[in-house]
Amino acid sequence: MQEEVSYLEYNSARPHLIIPEYGRHLQKLIDQATEIEDREERNKAAKYIISVMGSLNPHLRDVLDFQHKLWDQLFIMSDFKLDVDSPYPIPSKDILTQKPDRLKYPQNFPKYRFYGNNIKYMIDVANSWEESELKNALVLVIANHMKKCYLSWNKDTVTDEVIFEHLLELSGGKLNLSKSNEELSNTHDLMKVNKKVSNKTQFGTSKPGIVKKNNNNKGHMNKNNQNKNTFKK
Repeated sequence: MQEEVSYLEYNSARPHLIIPEYGRHLQKLIDQATEIEDREERNKAAKYIISVMGSLNPHLRDVLDFQHKLWDQLFIMSDFKLDVDSPYPIPSKDILTQKPDRLKYPQNFPKYRFYGNNIKYMIDVANSWEESELKNALVLVIANHMKKCYLSWNKDTVTDEVIFEHLLELSGGKLNLSKSNEELSNTHDLMKVNKKVSNKTQFGTSKPGIVKKNNNNKGHMNKNNQNKNTFKK
């Protein structure tokens, strides 16, 4: 009994699986293929392993370059020690260990953060346009969106004069709606927009089903009434 216990293999004592999705047995097949001395036999073993890997992922057979992906994974799981003739370029180990370049995040610190960076971008676009009715419409849309953003942050009534002052400041004094007769959307309407959309998505498609259920219930009640009448007779 002690000898049998000593031959048990535990996961903590086994080597690390490079791609765990394929399992321990496939990893052992690849390790055995790397130890084959004859190159022809080693190529046959590699093709057999590729067929087994493809059968484990049948949903990827229609994916473009599926065989290329399997061959790359075969070399990766062998720790690039498998020397076989591949129909595709053999990847290098340096590519896997190579770190990606650091992303350059926009370092913007707006004065009014509740408006976001997109509002400033829209204002810059409006400044670049020539004076026209289309530009006036765009400026009005921007002002209404600014008011909506302000209300989502403040939750109190916001006057149009405050929005006009912020728009004038963010545009560098180029967009001035305080001198015009334009009025922004009502505060109650802006706060109510999201609720209307959510109600439509929740209850718009469920009404026909409710009617059908009611009709079925009526039919069920009629059958119960008929059964009651028969018992009375």
